[in-house]
Amino acid sequence: MAAARSPQGATGVGGAKGNIRGGGSGRVGGSVRAMGRALHFPVTGTARGIRKATHAHGAGESGLGRLIELHAVNGAGDVMITVALASTVFFSVPTDEARGRVALYLAITMAPFTVLAPVIGPLLDKLPHGRRAAMAAAMLARALLALIISGAVASGSLELYPAALGALVASKAYGVVRSAVVPRLLPPRISLVKANSRVTLAGLLATGVAAPIAGGLHTIGDPWPLYGAFVIFVAGTVLCFFLDPKVDSAKGEDTALLAADENHLHGPHPREVRRPGLRTVGIAVTHALGANAALRWLSGFLTFFLAFLLREHPMTGQSAAVSLGIVAVSAGVGNALGTAVGSWLRQRAPEIIIVTVMAVVLGAAITAAIFFGAALVACLAATAGFCQALAKLSLDALIQRDVPELVRTSAFARSETMLQMAWVLGGAIGIVMPLNGPLGFTLAAGVIALGWLTTLRGLLASARHGGSGGPRVA
Repeated sequence: MAAARSPQGATGVGGAKGNIRGGGSGRVGGSVRAMGRALHFPVTGTARGIRKATHAHGAGESGLGRLIELHAVNGAGDVMITVALASTVFFSVPTDEARGRVALYLAITMAPFTVLAPVIGPLLDKLPHGRRAAMAAAMLARALLALIISGAVASGSLELYPAALGALVASKAYGVVRSAVVPRLLPPRISLVKANSRVTLAGLLATGVAAPIAGGLHTIGDPWPLYGAFVIFVAGTVLCFFLDPKVDSAKGEDTALLAADENHLHGPHPREVRRPGLRTVGIAVTHALGANAALRWLSGFLTFFLAFLLREHPMTGQSAAVSLGIVAVSAGVGNALGTAVGSWLRQRAPEIIIVTVMAVVLGAAITAAIFFGAALVACLAATAGFCQALAKLSLDALIQRDVPELVRTSAFARSETMLQMAWVLGGAIGIVMPLNGPLGFTLAAGVIALGWLTTLRGLLASARHGGSGGPRVA
């Protein structure tokens, strides 16, 4: 019996030892897993938080959430290229030489852009079933061009300018397609203004995160921010194909051409007309475009005028770099706030928003011209950024509201071209303007006043004739 029980006892002891060893290894394994979760949580927790924010209010179900994330990637890549070009073209040389180099950059990149940009819209109109591919191609092109620019930056080659032009064209092509697909991904509970603002805000937040990273990479070497842009745009290329398939769907597309005036955009028996120009998109869109052109002119003017003014006459007690940083941060914060406010707007007429923000920025410009000072310079930069963001969101909503699908990408492309040219014109005047603060802000106030009066007159005329003929933003 004893002998018979001995193996059982031995087995029991062995089993007990096995259980002890198993329990010890289990506790160690549990500790390792807990440590792994603790180390992994900042990444996974942040990712879950981002996904929760981008997919809120039905954006996940409609597919808008993925477009928001893609635009964040786009913003991060763009700021990497911007930091690299700014350090090469502007900050690395004295003020007088910087003026010439910046003017040369604008001339070489923007003059061909005026010829190429109007082609982008009609070309993309022919790709209703390839919007994801078009955005992916724009991302991949910028990834490759970032590598070319990195070589030009390292060697001082003139390849910098055509490569920068290519990156600009690819960026605008992406922007045109992105704006055109937002209505297809619109959740039922979100207005066009709010959807546009959420997409734009994601890009601004990503820019704010990526900018210091780009600055850190620049300390390693001039080409390193461009290497970062390459990696980001390659990731963006892949993400484009994860967008909702209805981005490429033609279901429900409006096949009507624009009519000759704004009162017959969707007649029951549309006449065959020649392919429309920008003037046929409707009175609300054209007046909104004029207002945005004035604000974009102001943005370009302030960018270059203040850049050179503060290099020569920095804020009291601050260096030129710190002064420029204060103004840049003010403009960025204003832009982000404007975008955030746009995301809170629900059923609001975009026309009223545009007239209101034009009046606000006009008041800020007049105040800065009369009481010129460091605080008012930063205040004007913040106000201009705030108002430009809201006005652009409203313009996008009007185009998405009033322009049929068939020609919507053309409308976006032509409007983007006009706004880009307004920015360049403002920048060119800012470069050659005497470095006198009150004089510069007086000129800025005059341009904004002209744009505001024109927009206000158009809104009143539209109201007298029963409105623009389009529905309110839904």
